[in-house]
Amino acid sequence: MAIIIYSLCTLTSLACAWLLLGSYRRTRHRLLFWSGASFIAMTVNNVFLVLDKVVFPDVYLLPMRQISALVAMLLLLYGLIYEKE
Repeated sequence: MAIIIYSLCTLTSLACAWLLLGSYRRTRHRLLFWSGASFIAMTVNNVFLVLDKVVFPDVYLLPMRQISALVAMLLLLYGLIYEKE
């Protein structure tokens, strides 16, 4: 059951990134770019989660998961603070 939930979270993050970056390509609003980049990093975080919990349960991947989550939040925070319309 866990693999299904982790996989759905990964696919949802990927779909959000795809939609945000597609909308950025059409409108060129910079906040859409930073949000899409953040969701790409969240997708990477979810991939590390699947690898950590399902594929390689004996390998300690928590630091990689935390770094990718930090990158995702910093990208979104940068976009929210420094991008002006």
